[in-house]
Amino acid sequence: MSQSDIKKLLTQLKDELQGAELDADTRSMVQDLDSDIHALLSPEDSEAESASIIERAKALEADFETRHPVAVRVLNEVIETLVKMGL
Repeated sequence: MSQSDIKKLLTQLKDELQGAELDADTRSMVQDLDSDIHALLSPEDSEAESASIIERAKALEADFETRHPVAVRVLNEVIETLVKMGL
């Protein structure tokens, strides 16, 4: 998988959650995760911590498990892609 694949998955996740009822904290967590993953993929940003990002993605995945089944599938793909990319 490539960086463009992960960016497509992030767009798909945002699209899926667009109409979903999310509390402010969850919406903020999703936005932060999206920003952090983009920073991780950016060659000029060496500050991004991949382990932390993956752990936060897994926490969101657990939170979405029952309330947002399609979003959890996409988020799972994001996590798997990051791991496969060695990030």
